[in-house]
Amino acid sequence: MARMFSAENRKKEEAEAFLRKCTLPQMLLRQAETGTQGTPAIREKAYGIWHTLSWREYAERVADTAMGFKNLGLRRRETAGLIVENCSEWLFAELGAQSLGAVTVNLFSSAVADELSQVIQRIQASVIVAQDQEQVDKLLEIREKIPQVNRVVYVDPTGMNAYRDNPWLVSFRDLLEEGRKCREENPGRFEKEVARGRQEDIAVMMLTSGTTGLSKLAMLSHGNFVHMGLQWLDSLPGEGAIDWVSLSPPAWIVDQMWGMGVSLVGGFTMNFPETAETVPEDLREIGPSVMITSSRFWEDLASRIRVRMADSSWIKRKAFQLSERTGRAAEKARMRRGSVSPAWSAACAVAERIVFRPLLDRVGCSRIRSAFTGGHPISPDVIFFFRSIGLNLKQCYGLTEAGGIFQAQPDHSPKLDTVGLSLPGAEVKLSEDKEVLVQSKANFKGYFRDYKATEEAFADGWLKTGDAGLIDENGHLVIIGRKAEVIRDKGGNLFSPDFIETRLKFSPYIQEAVIFGEGRPYLTAFINIDMGNVGNWAEERMIPYTTYTDLSQQPKVEKMILGEVRRVNRELPGPMNIRKLVLLYKLLDADDEELTRTGKVRRHFVYGLYLDIIEAMYDNRQEIPVQGKVRYRDGRTGVIETTVRIHTVEE
Repeated sequence: MARMFSAENRKKEEAEAFLRKCTLPQMLLRQAETGTQGTPAIREKAYGIWHTLSWREYAERVADTAMGFKNLGLRRRETAGLIVENCSEWLFAELGAQSLGAVTVNLFSSAVADELSQVIQRIQASVIVAQDQEQVDKLLEIREKIPQVNRVVYVDPTGMNAYRDNPWLVSFRDLLEEGRKCREENPGRFEKEVARGRQEDIAVMMLTSGTTGLSKLAMLSHGNFVHMGLQWLDSLPGEGAIDWVSLSPPAWIVDQMWGMGVSLVGGFTMNFPETAETVPEDLREIGPSVMITSSRFWEDLASRIRVRMADSSWIKRKAFQLSERTGRAAEKARMRRGSVSPAWSAACAVAERIVFRPLLDRVGCSRIRSAFTGGHPISPDVIFFFRSIGLNLKQCYGLTEAGGIFQAQPDHSPKLDTVGLSLPGAEVKLSEDKEVLVQSKANFKGYFRDYKATEEAFADGWLKTGDAGLIDENGHLVIIGRKAEVIRDKGGNLFSPDFIETRLKFSPYIQEAVIFGEGRPYLTAFINIDMGNVGNWAEERMIPYTTYTDLSQQPKVEKMILGEVRRVNRELPGPMNIRKLVLLYKLLDADDEELTRTGKVRRHFVYGLYLDIIEAMYDNRQEIPVQGKVRYRDGRTGVIETTVRIHTVEE
């Protein structure tokens, strides 16, 4: 027994020693050697069929990709740009480039050509991996602006026959084939390249959100991802294999954190849906045990559930309402006392069996042990709604520069208005002016070619998040909002716009909200309606409409939205009440620079762009003519001319 215990200790010590020095490709090769008890590495759906890769097959694909890149001339410390969707080729390309000591930068596939040009020039990428014809066309449009790009590798061959004779382009399939031949001719070459890597090497550069200006490039090392993976492994509840679904863009830190860090370190299975449209069906088929994605996903899902329940038959509607009330009462008791009475437990069991379990199965969430939301503040109402129907949803907090999410609500005692406790290995404190500071081995190495910004990002070794917060009596962190965006009205009242906006967006009929009031006598708001849900609402009431602009200006729609805002006002202190609002005539859009690519509002930009409308809300005007520009996906611009009505929110 003593010898066995000693052997287990040595094995554990060896594993820990390896983790302290390994790179991400080295971690992949280790997982391929151990096989992780037969757990699949990747599942991907194509043409309605799920395809599975083992860890050894995963490593083989990465090796072929790496040597294919080697043939294309990619060298150590050079940069590879990736404009890809959620698919296995993203992982092959990223780890393949890193195997050669190159740095990868993921770009948003929704970015227009000029955006891509600016970033590619900044990073001086020599190789680009593009998802499909749409991305290739953007690159061909800007080719003269990016002369340092030697080759473009495209993943999806659909529609690419006309480009067959272009020597600048190569298919991912051909890249793999060339890499396979290179490995056969040079056995051991790939392993030697991987062995040269060091944990302190930069693995990935991530674009920051850019809510206040030009996005920076945060440099994250292999060690940052490994340590973030270890932080999550020490905090995930339950035992057994973990399946998770990649839903957020690879250019966002959350899927990078899990795909490059947590999954590799933990040997978890990554699942890729076929398309964005098939996600609900694919979730049902996979039945993931863990989900982590943006707050927008959960807000949209809550809206869809509530709208569908409202449209269902009388019996189903009443059954859901009764079950939800039961779940809410039980969840309140659980959060207040830590447990529920046997009677409430029995009632919840009935509600779960009859209503909640079939409902969660319908949306693919019936097997989830833990669900997480991050990226943007979410209304506590959304968290409470899902927890009331039996989904263990918890709010997280993190940022790109911290290597991802380092704060999460605990399983059994979540406090809905907080982001919970620090993960093991991370430490959080507040500065004198209440800014949230974090110390962790996952903290980034600095901003690319911006020493001044890097120096300003730290205070005595602690990373400055830029968010104002407080820590309650139980040690839970409360995020007030971006330190630079906290508003003080004319009366001196201090509050965060995010706090109000997230509560407005709990309404299934409100997609986006922007609050104004800095130095003003009262608060005002822009509201973007949810086109799908409001459209269904209007059709049921025989309200005709044509476009988004037309729908948003329908008097009955305006009245309904005013009712939703009054509901939120009743839940907020008087100084936080919205007094006037405008239903904006167009959706805020990243292509118009009103949102970041991760969906966050660029508040100062929106303020300057719509200043005339904002001033009109404080000038006691009832309407204002507007002429706004809109940019279409193909780069063309159009003009919208309309009259916007200003609504007073009365009790």
